[in-house]
Amino acid sequence: MHPAIPPSRPFSDAIARGGARLLRTGRLMRAPIWIYRMRLGFLFGSRMLMLEHVGRRTGQRRRVVLEVFGHPASDRYLVVSGFGDRAQWFRNVRAHPQVRVSVAGRRSVPATARVLGSAEADAALARYAARYPRAWRTFKPVLESTLGTSIDQEHTALPIVELRTVNS
Repeated sequence: MHPAIPPSRPFSDAIARGGARLLRTGRLMRAPIWIYRMRLGFLFGSRMLMLEHVGRRTGQRRRVVLEVFGHPASDRYLVVSGFGDRAQWFRNVRAHPQVRVSVAGRRSVPATARVLGSAEADAALARYAARYPRAWRTFKPVLESTLGTSIDQEHTALPIVELRTVNS
């Protein structure tokens, strides 16, 4: 057996850049929306959710599929904005916090979006990093690449949004 060789920094940087580039691929990132619209969102379990929000300028309904970053209570889901305040969905929910969420077997449930304050975001990030250290080590460089800044567990630059469902 060969001992595990830790990845070199250039290799991990390339993975982060590749992951960030993948997140910018519109068609690929929109594909899960069709899975939810075909009523097959349960295939993703509670790891992903579809967020329906209203465009801040157009007033039209928009959809995005996001990874669930945390699920602290049965009526609350946490998601992150990997592109910071540049993400259109993030801008839209700040302007119109009344949204709808489809997750696991629940379909289009009314919810209210709220951007977590600094202390709450730091605590949520610390919980995620402690609970999923391996995933965080992989996820963090990708997010830092998309945000264009480093992510610290204190005074994090990573926007975290709480989605609180109205009917649990």
